[in-house]
Amino acid sequence: MRTQSEMVTLPGGQVFVQRWQPASASGDVCPIVLLHESLGSVGQWHDLPAQLAQATGREVLAYDRLGFGQSSPRSDAPSLQFIEHEAQQHFPALMAALGLERYALLGHSVGAVMALHIAAAHPAPCQAVLSLSAQAYVQPRTLEGIRAAQRFFADPQQWARLQKWHGPRMDWVFRAWTEVWLHPAFADWSLDSVLPQVRCPVLAIHGRHDEYGSPDFARRIAAGVADGQVLLLDCAHHPHRQQAAQVLAAAQDFLRSPVVAQPLA
Repeated sequence: MRTQSEMVTLPGGQVFVQRWQPASASGDVCPIVLLHESLGSVGQWHDLPAQLAQATGREVLAYDRLGFGQSSPRSDAPSLQFIEHEAQQHFPALMAALGLERYALLGHSVGAVMALHIAAAHPAPCQAVLSLSAQAYVQPRTLEGIRAAQRFFADPQQWARLQKWHGPRMDWVFRAWTEVWLHPAFADWSLDSVLPQVRCPVLAIHGRHDEYGSPDFARRIAAGVADGQVLLLDCAHHPHRQQAAQVLAAAQDFLRSPVVAQPLA
């Protein structure tokens, strides 16, 4: 397994990118790009990128969104349109800078929501979406989970454990999550208008015990796209950690399907 990392300059700052390329990687299939959750970063994927690269034979890329992890910090106020901004501005700029013309996406939580927005906005390059624990709309359970997280991270020890991934960016990262999702103007947010525009195959994986939303999220996503499947697992919000073997097997099968595994033109 060969790994490399780089800083990519985009409008707004520098973005940290890491790549995993297995020895068996084929140049005929597109890479998988990972999109992290609201408190996530490249490092918080842990072993998943290498395991995914090995299981699928595809190059895997992960990046820290601006303001997160090792990317440039941000000081602007968190935006209620942050999902659309990532899909329409930051992500396409990053793909252009990296020279990627086609890709499959794997996102976790809001990263999966962003992946679906990207697939809708950029249907030609997006070959497939693996959605892990995506939100489809705002449930009471979503808000309850965020408020519970606020109480949990009020403990200085828990805050310090998370801060090691983001350093001085941590306060902005946390506010960008909690202030947006708990904002009254965000209460009516949903994926309903976006899903019909997603033309590529989608595998929506969701934990039956997800503390941020029910399995109805995955069912709504799969029903709303042109080609959707649902996989429910006995876990909470992090299926790639809590049911790693099942997630890897599902990803491998999904990306091998004839519709997804087309060679690059």
